[in-house]
Amino acid sequence: MSLGFFWGGGCSGIMPSGKTVKLVLYEVLQFAALIVPVFVIMGRFASLIRDVKGEDHTAYWLVVALSIAYVTSVTLLVWVPLRYVTLKQKRFISEIKQWRPTALAYLILCTLPCFAILIASSKLQADRGSKLDHFTELPVSLVLFSLICVDIIERIRPCRLLGQSDSLDPDLDMSRPVLTNPNYVATISRQLHVDIGQNGSTQSHPDARNGSTSDRWQDNAGSPNFSALTSRAPSTAYLYSSSSRRGSYSGHLGFLHRRDMRAEVIVDSFMFWLDTVELVRMAGEPSVFYSGWVFPVYIFAFLSTLRVAIVPNNPLLASAGLVLQDLPFFVIRVAVIILFGFVTPVLYPLKNVLVSLTFIYFTFLAKLKFFKRPSMF
Repeated sequence: MSLGFFWGGGCSGIMPSGKTVKLVLYEVLQFAALIVPVFVIMGRFASLIRDVKGEDHTAYWLVVALSIAYVTSVTLLVWVPLRYVTLKQKRFISEIKQWRPTALAYLILCTLPCFAILIASSKLQADRGSKLDHFTELPVSLVLFSLICVDIIERIRPCRLLGQSDSLDPDLDMSRPVLTNPNYVATISRQLHVDIGQNGSTQSHPDARNGSTSDRWQDNAGSPNFSALTSRAPSTAYLYSSSSRRGSYSGHLGFLHRRDMRAEVIVDSFMFWLDTVELVRMAGEPSVFYSGWVFPVYIFAFLSTLRVAIVPNNPLLASAGLVLQDLPFFVIRVAVIILFGFVTPVLYPLKNVLVSLTFIYFTFLAKLKFFKRPSMF
């Protein structure tokens, strides 16, 4: 009995915690997203080299050996040290708040070489006048799917995997007007009632004087109580926001009125990359893949992926989307449609031009003096 109790206690003592299991799971998934696309793309490229050289198996195994050496080198020299200093929050990593080093390293170590191999395979076949393999579907989709998985893991890492999410919403923008502290409204009401009871009048209410509030209201706004309440706003903002996001419907279909930030992060990540996915899919069309247009398509597709290095709630993300995605994608799609026909749906260039125009208008033009006239709607 005592031995069994001791053995059971020993087993429970060596069981890993939930945080450790989650950490290991995330790291394994990110590492798999790093190496699997490289091996698949290099394997297809090795087969292409073998076919071009007339069943030369030496060239095939040489490319495979190079892929193994590359993955081993970047893992030991770059990826593992970067993940260590990131998880330990050491040195300059702890001061980085506006961009994600892991996502940027993934783009440089995985996405960039994969796109380079795709361009090299197109150039090799175009120069030899042969169409053996244009890397349709699986390799390209695998590269983008791995990129989306890395993005999702980086965004969902602070959240729990079981139960309700009690972590801070990484996409909550505190610059937007949200109800941060409901107690603040009650405190103001209580103060007004006290003033009315003491003075027997309503003179303490804020009234407009030449377009501004009264001096008493301004003094209350600068009082210590007001400062203490507003200083607590960031700590209570998420509690109110998360409860409103989950909803409070209690009818017969209440089980359908459920929202969870973790599921919304996954959906948002896939929607975020649909435009880039369609551009890369267009590059897989044989008429485009075996032409010189494969170079600008893959180059600008890679440039658009640089947005993953910016944290989701950074205001720079909107400008980066315009410069790195919508404007160049619109030019490329219009040119490709003119030269090769409708190899991509017209919906996407329409989306690019509409997003570009609305961003320019609401960010720059709508703030001009001409558009602020009272007669304008």
